[in-house]
Amino acid sequence: MRTYLKLTLAFLIALIQVSCSDELCDNTCPTGFIQDINCDCVQTEPCAGLTCAEGEILTADCDCITDPNVNSEFPQVVKSGFTSAGEVWTKDNIYVLNGKVVVDAGNTLTIEAGTVIKAENATGSLASALIVAQGAAIMANGTADEPIIFTSVKDEIEPGMIVSPNLTEADNQLWGGVVILGKAPISAADGDNVAQIEGIPADDTFGRYGGDDPADNSGVIKYISVRHGGIVIGGDNELNGITFGGVGNGTVVENIEVVANLDDGIEWFGGTVNCTNVCVAYGEDDGLDIDQNYAGTITNAIVITSGATAGDNAIEIDGPEGSLTDGFFTIQDITLIDKDGETDTAADLKSKTQGVIRNASWRGFGDNIKIRHSCDASDCSTEKSDSYTNYIAGNLSIEASEWVGNRNFSDWTTVYGDRDCDGDEPCMISNDQQVAIENLLSSSGNIVVDSPTRGADPAPFLGWSWISATNNL
Repeated sequence: MRTYLKLTLAFLIALIQVSCSDELCDNTCPTGFIQDINCDCVQTEPCAGLTCAEGEILTADCDCITDPNVNSEFPQVVKSGFTSAGEVWTKDNIYVLNGKVVVDAGNTLTIEAGTVIKAENATGSLASALIVAQGAAIMANGTADEPIIFTSVKDEIEPGMIVSPNLTEADNQLWGGVVILGKAPISAADGDNVAQIEGIPADDTFGRYGGDDPADNSGVIKYISVRHGGIVIGGDNELNGITFGGVGNGTVVENIEVVANLDDGIEWFGGTVNCTNVCVAYGEDDGLDIDQNYAGTITNAIVITSGATAGDNAIEIDGPEGSLTDGFFTIQDITLIDKDGETDTAADLKSKTQGVIRNASWRGFGDNIKIRHSCDASDCSTEKSDSYTNYIAGNLSIEASEWVGNRNFSDWTTVYGDRDCDGDEPCMISNDQQVAIENLLSSSGNIVVDSPTRGADPAPFLGWSWISATNNL
């Protein structure tokens, strides 16, 4: 019987390999690898010959780490695949995400305050992430005394702790991230109002987002801290710390934090969800990123960048990509800090940005706010609709804000040309266009100051957040 089972298993593996190779895949796997059902080459024994010392366990990327079950009162509960209906995660366990864990349509995942969730650090299609699909809900109701923490299996943190005993802001791309998907309107390319979220293969239907219900409800997310994520899943493709795709304003999002993520801290792809008390610190891409006609309000936010993110943006915003163009974002009461004054960009207002930034405080930035101008390729100067024309028309504005430092209004913003011209050359920018933006800034209640007087209220982040516990507030 055992021989028969082995032969049957071998036949099935061979059948899968032949099916992938002959019908779906162009690649041939080297010795020691087989093609999985996604036609990726995976090692048959990725950690062959490697053993760990007593008290250590082997992770998916063949690292030996301290076994969290040793000298711990919190047992590990490994999760993978789809959650069950009405599943509850409690703070007396440590939950480990092994690959993608999906809350599918019709199901609700409840996470108790004080729970710690850790994730394996495999890359590519095996990357770990928590995905809440359209029609599903997450009830992650942390508190100021007991936040919910998402982190890596390499983190030795346990329930009751706020700061990791072994990882710092320099440790990133150790797992994927948290993805919430809903049925609120989006404006994707080609006029699509439904799309597939980045980072999830197109044939995984749980990656769909968008629709026509602005009041869609994906649950409650309060007092959560997401750390050390952004693992690479493909060429120039990583997961954000938190991704909101088409999430509706029936969803409650308050007191959220992302620390040390390789990709964007938080990204909104369309949707209408409102988010209050938001922090992103020490990422290596954009802090807050808005796309596809996001039409919600982000209130009381802090973004902290550092030298490790040189050339990235504290804020990056794109407008609608398709036919839906009526979504206007609001960002109000926000503090943006460049810790070392290097080359991080204060903001990049990119393709067709539309909305308002109000009561913002930019502190320590060596690079200013960029506003995109597009043009007709025939003469490389005739204006086309873009962020610059939106600013002039009043569809985009910066109001009642401040730039901290020895600067003036001409240093605060730069109008830059999109590469619409022959030879991929940028559009020509006139002095009059630059001056027009400066005049609008100076007439909209904005100021240049030596010391900060505006921006976010830090009080809501005290106690529960990483930025508070590490004296980064």
